[in-house]
Amino acid sequence: MTTKLSLANLDKLPAKVATPAYRRESLKAGIVHFGVGNFHRAHQAVYLDDLFNTGEGHDWALIGAGVFEGEKAGRARLAEQDWLTTVVEQDEGHMVAHVTGAMIDFLVPGETAAIIDRLADPAIRIVSLTITEGGYFIDPASGYFNPEHPDIIADANDPERPKTVFGLILAGLVRRRDARVRPFTVMSCDNIPHNGRVTSDGVIGLARLFDRDLAEWVAGNVAFPNGMVDRITPATTDRERGILATDFGVDDNWPVFCEPFRQWVLEDNFPAGRPALEKVGVQFVPDVSPYELMKIRILNGGHAAIAYPAGLMDIHFVHEAMQEPLVRGFLARLEHDEIIPTVPPVPDTDLEDYYQLIERRFSNPKIGDTVRRLCLDGSNRQPKFIIPTIAARLKTGAGVAGLALESAFWCRYCFGTTDSGAVIEPNDPSWERMQATARAAKADPSSWLAMEDIYGEVGHSPAFAAAFSHALKTIWEVGARETLTRYLAGKL
Repeated sequence: MTTKLSLANLDKLPAKVATPAYRRESLKAGIVHFGVGNFHRAHQAVYLDDLFNTGEGHDWALIGAGVFEGEKAGRARLAEQDWLTTVVEQDEGHMVAHVTGAMIDFLVPGETAAIIDRLADPAIRIVSLTITEGGYFIDPASGYFNPEHPDIIADANDPERPKTVFGLILAGLVRRRDARVRPFTVMSCDNIPHNGRVTSDGVIGLARLFDRDLAEWVAGNVAFPNGMVDRITPATTDRERGILATDFGVDDNWPVFCEPFRQWVLEDNFPAGRPALEKVGVQFVPDVSPYELMKIRILNGGHAAIAYPAGLMDIHFVHEAMQEPLVRGFLARLEHDEIIPTVPPVPDTDLEDYYQLIERRFSNPKIGDTVRRLCLDGSNRQPKFIIPTIAARLKTGAGVAGLALESAFWCRYCFGTTDSGAVIEPNDPSWERMQATARAAKADPSSWLAMEDIYGEVGHSPAFAAAFSHALKTIWEVGARETLTRYLAGKL
């Protein structure tokens, strides 16, 4: 017997499911958030829900927004349950469920006028984003905004009917400027280096294409704080819906399962005001960079390290990959030999302790995170999570054998079959290109490194090219398992 999640049914949910301590009617919108996916609902929305449960910050409720047609399906699922979400935190020996109610509306994706109207509302003081790495129009090789992207050109040619998040943000800011309303703060919650700077580059870069005065006004008046976010949050499937129904008696269209661990480090740069998130665990610091670099290189780089060899070995779940001694050993050696040495000191943090925490989190048998999710979108993720580490090693003349092997595993994965011959379904926005290049690289490894927009100067390094070529040829000759065996034995 299950109870359908809704405002009317909150009092009918099983006692073991925690529900909001505040009433929905007490909330007023203060944040518009683009990208209402699992990570947002397990992270920012949870922090806000915790704050609201203390009786504070009730004028900082969330309004969801989106730009893609596909986001309408998620909106419809949440609309059926009054924008509520059940968040299930679990690891070995621990599983708790609580309903969050921090979101009070979700604007229809594509209804541009309504979205701009809400952005122009003086009550909205923060616009936040989780639009994934690919949503920032970044040139992978340079790490900077690409003003020549077709979607950006389209918005520059028709700024009153924008299609991108950046175009919508600018339209909202123009309305506020013209009405003499203080601009909102733009807060990226995406897992990219210097996410505030990257967002600023995108918004201002688009404005420069059609209104240089607007670009200068944004640069001088709008805040874009950098932030580091962290919580492992897999996709929702029937598996998660079934566990929630069986173990907790809740029927939720789109629950979120995640690990208990969470972290959010933010620069305190919110001229229009902000919720008192420090009261619920958010760290406000003068400079996020040390935390960000640590997380991106050790955690996200670590995810990449285990993803592709595990994928080639037909391993489905991340915790199963960590149970494979070869994969776990590869992660440990790569981290200690090549990744962690590139990470500068972080305030009040021991890097070895941080690595041990990462290892435990990856090994969580309850979370249900998949290897395929970690392999997703390598063409956008590798230039952020792996290639800068390679560049740092090369700059000091340090070895890159392990990082070259990681890159070779990625190349072999993009060929489109596992070592057993199983077909790998498309798993990258540029899959056709990646697969064609991987197939060419089987005979000529240099063709993979010739992707200038991904590898940049790293692809021109003779030392890296030699290590990559040797690793890729070895993987093709003996497979992922034997290649890892040789690497760990120092015989690769």
